[in-house]
Amino acid sequence: MQLTYGAHPQAGATSFAVWAPNAHQMTVRIRTGFAAGEYPLARDERGVFTATIPGAQAGDDYAYRIDGGDERPDPTSRWQPHGVHAASRIVDPDAFTWTDREWTGLEMADFIIYELHVGTFTPEGTFDAIIPRLAQLRDLGITVIELMPVAQFPGTRNWGYDGVQLFAPQNSYGGPDSLKRLVDAAHAAGVAVALDVVYNHVGPEGNYLAEYGPYFTNAYRTPWGPAVNYDGGHSDEVRRFIIENACYWVRDFHIDALRLDAVHGIFDFRAVHLTEALTERVHELASTLRRRVQIIAESDLNDPRLLRPVELGGYAIDAQWSDDFHHAVHVALTGERAGYYEGFADHGDIDAIADALARRFVFQGQYASHRRRQHGAPAGDISAEHFVIFIQNHDQVGNRAGGERLGALVSRRALEVAAALLLLAPYVPLLFMGEEYNEPSPFQYFVSHSDRELVAAVRQGRREEFESFGWTRAVPDPQALETFERSRLHYELGGEGEHATLRAMYRELLAIRREEPALRPGAARITVRSSAQARWIAMRLDAPHARSLLALFNLAAEERQIPIVADDGDGWHPRFATQPAVGVPAPAGGAMVALPSLSAVLYYKEDA
Repeated sequence: MQLTYGAHPQAGATSFAVWAPNAHQMTVRIRTGFAAGEYPLARDERGVFTATIPGAQAGDDYAYRIDGGDERPDPTSRWQPHGVHAASRIVDPDAFTWTDREWTGLEMADFIIYELHVGTFTPEGTFDAIIPRLAQLRDLGITVIELMPVAQFPGTRNWGYDGVQLFAPQNSYGGPDSLKRLVDAAHAAGVAVALDVVYNHVGPEGNYLAEYGPYFTNAYRTPWGPAVNYDGGHSDEVRRFIIENACYWVRDFHIDALRLDAVHGIFDFRAVHLTEALTERVHELASTLRRRVQIIAESDLNDPRLLRPVELGGYAIDAQWSDDFHHAVHVALTGERAGYYEGFADHGDIDAIADALARRFVFQGQYASHRRRQHGAPAGDISAEHFVIFIQNHDQVGNRAGGERLGALVSRRALEVAAALLLLAPYVPLLFMGEEYNEPSPFQYFVSHSDRELVAAVRQGRREEFESFGWTRAVPDPQALETFERSRLHYELGGEGEHATLRAMYRELLAIRREEPALRPGAARITVRSSAQARWIAMRLDAPHARSLLALFNLAAEERQIPIVADDGDGWHPRFATQPAVGVPAPAGGAMVALPSLSAVLYYKEDA
C-alpha cells in the first residue's frame, strides 16, 4: 500500500496530493531546485488538492499555502530537515539500497526488547550512532531494539511524544536515510527494530493539521491535547492517514514491530475500532512482504479483548505492555504506595507479584483502590507471549519527579532479585536502556519548545502531575539543556566494576532463557505459590518435551525457609543464583530450601 497523499517523485516531475477540505484554494511553493516557484493545485469534490510539477525532484524543498496564507509543511512530509515550522523535502522512498532481503522478522515469543531513546543513548544522539552498539546488545541477548517515538518534534530535545509530522523521522536524529541505515544494520546483526508510534494525540507546537482538515474532535478529551477524530465526520480520511502511517514504517523502513502508545487514549466508537483496523492492515501488508510484523499496545485498561482474535470479539493485537507486573515488583521492593502504587500495596505486594506471574494481570475485575472502582478482566485464556513485562521503562522512570532509576531506589541485592523476577518469568521481557548495568544517570523529562507560553504550561503540568505521589522536591526544568544532558547514558560503565558484574548477570539470565525451552513465552504451564507473610514466591514451569524449572524468590530482609512440596519430587539441580557464592542446596521432595534475603535461585529437573 503506497501513500495516498504527499510528494511522489517520478521521471522528470513530482506529483503532489494533500487532503484539505478546510481550504478553498491551495498552492505548492517549490523553494529549491529547477522548478522553484509557486503552483496552483486542483481541488476535487472531496477536498483533495493535486498537481504534477515538471522539474521538481527528490531533494527539493516545498511548502503549501492555504487560501493565500503562510507557508505550511506537508501533513504527509517524509522529511523536515529544518524543523516543524519549515518547508518539507521531497524524498524518493526507493532510493535507499537495502541489504536485508533474507530478514523475515521474529515471532513475538522470541522478543527480548531493549527500549532506548535515540537522543540520549549515545553522545551523538543519532540513528547512525546506535549502529556500533548493536553487536554488544546482541551479545547481551537482546533480539529487539525499541525506539521511543522518532516522528518530527519541535527542537532537538524531546521524548518524542510531541511529534507533529508523523511521517518524517526526526531531523536531529539524522532523518529518513539514517533511520534506514540503522534498521538495515540491525537486521544484519540479527536484531529486530520496534518503533513507538503515537496515535492518541499530536503534539502542540508545529501542529498545523487542523488548518488542513478536521483531524481533531471536541467530542473527547485526552490528557495530552485534542483527541484525534476517529469516529466523527470526515473520519474516514483521518483513519486512512493513521493506518497508512503505520504501514509506511513497515514498508518503507522495514520496521518489525509498532508499539502503539496509550491506546486507552484513542477514542473511537465506530463498529471497527481504529486499532483493530490498523492491526489487520499491517498484518495484511506483512503477509504480502513475507515478513513477521508485530503490533504491541500500551494500555492501562487490563482488557484482554485487545489480544483476543477477531472471531472472539477481539482486536487481534499481538501483545500489550503489562504495567501490573512492574507496579507489583516496584511496591514490593521500594515500599512506595502513593499514586497508582496504592492499589498494589492494598492488594498485597507479594500476592500482586504472584498474581501477575500466574494470571497475567493483577486486577481482573477486583476493586482497585487507586482507581476507586473495579478494574480489568480475566486474561487466563491468553498465552503468555502476548504480554510484555518490565521492571523499568521510560514512563516508570521518567515520570518520577527526579527521573530516578530503580537502582537509585533499592539496594543492589534488591535490584538483582528484580532482574531475576523479570527474566525468569515466561513472558516477553523489556529492558530500559542502561538497566542491565545499573546506569547511574536519571532519565528525566525534557523538551525544547520555542513557544514561551507552552514551556510555562509544560512546567506547571509536570508539577501538578506529581502531587498525587506526594513528591515535593523541585522538579527539573523540562526546557533546560542540563535536564537533557543529565539523562544521557554513560554506556562505557557497562564494562566497569559492579556495573560489569550486573551486566554479566543479565547476560547469563538471557542465555538461560535461550537455552531453556520452558522459559519461552507461551511454552510452559505456570504454577505459582507464595507466602505474603514470609515474603517468598515459588514458580514452577512445565513444558512438553522440556525439562521443568523451579524459580524461588525471597523478597524478605531475612533468610527464608521455602518449602518444596512433596509432589515436586526429587532430582532438582541448581541452575542459577543471584548470589552464586552462597551454597544453594538442591531441594528434595518435601524439603525446605534456605534462601538468603533478597535473592533468587533457579533449579531444573530433567524431562521424565
